[in-house]
Amino acid sequence: LYHHLVKSPNSSKQSKTTTYAMAESSTADDVFDSTYIQKKGKPPMVFVWRNIILMCLLHLGALYGLVLVPSASPLTLAWSGVCYFLSALGVTAGAHRLWSHKTYKASFPLRVFLALSNSMAFQNDIFEWARDHRVHHKYSETDADPHNATRGFFFSHIGWLLVRKHPDVIEKGKKLELSDLKADSVVMFQRQHYKLSVVLLCFLVPMLVPWYFWGESLVVGYFVPGLLRYALVLNATWLVNSAAHMWGNRPYDKTINPRENIFVALSAIGEGFHNYHHTFPFDYATSEFGCKLNLTTAFIDLMCFLGLATDCKSVSKEMITARVKRTGDSSYKSG
Repeated sequence: LYHHLVKSPNSSKQSKTTTYAMAESSTADDVFDSTYIQKKGKPPMVFVWRNIILMCLLHLGALYGLVLVPSASPLTLAWSGVCYFLSALGVTAGAHRLWSHKTYKASFPLRVFLALSNSMAFQNDIFEWARDHRVHHKYSETDADPHNATRGFFFSHIGWLLVRKHPDVIEKGKKLELSDLKADSVVMFQRQHYKLSVVLLCFLVPMLVPWYFWGESLVVGYFVPGLLRYALVLNATWLVNSAAHMWGNRPYDKTINPRENIFVALSAIGEGFHNYHHTFPFDYATSEFGCKLNLTTAFIDLMCFLGLATDCKSVSKEMITARVKRTGDSSYKSG
């Protein structure tokens, strides 16, 4: 199996110790497969009109929510921020770093919390999200990549959700070894009850909390912490697939498309250090800079401190330096 030199912090409430060892990648399925050969010719693009209509309606609703922002109470705006952060964590700390890449281990209570937050984000269930993300890493920027950025900004941002998947995406996804996801009771429970959890957590809870606790109107509750927040989280996530694959520097590996993009790091609570992430997909921080511009890493560190997360994988400084010298674009700045 593909191996890396990593340091694994063993966390407790009192301290975090670090040891260096040879360790396997988080999962062989997130390592780029250079043997893949694209087929000649392109299949016809088939539009998914249901998705097109729903996405249009969502963004129209989000625009109306933006109009309603001045009429929302300060508590409702604060609640919208809380919902944004929780939704984002369900994707970044949950579906991405925990379940797609297995960069750390989470206790049962933490996994339940992240699964609930993931349902609030409404970006497909954890199983499907992690499967597609592993395919993205394994076949990045090819026809087997669900959101292949070489097909343009619009496609990699939202267009990939508006058309049928390329046959290679489906074929390669079926060949992945996903036993870890199937063995996780939290993942499979969420998958089984996903639609109900989305209705409750993505739409009803954000709307009803401000109405019940401080008398906000249901209209403002639905369109501001509901649709506007949901659309913002979606687009922040999509920017990782689009902007962070097009604009920014490549200090770790200039031979791949993913870039370091500060704006994406801010909007996606730490997921914008994308050249680093595709170079070292097993690092729990997705960056060498710890919590800097990386609220997801700060959250995972807090969970380690509380004893709810353990075995965070990270890259040794020596390995980073060696990789920068070998494949970087000369833009590297430590810290």
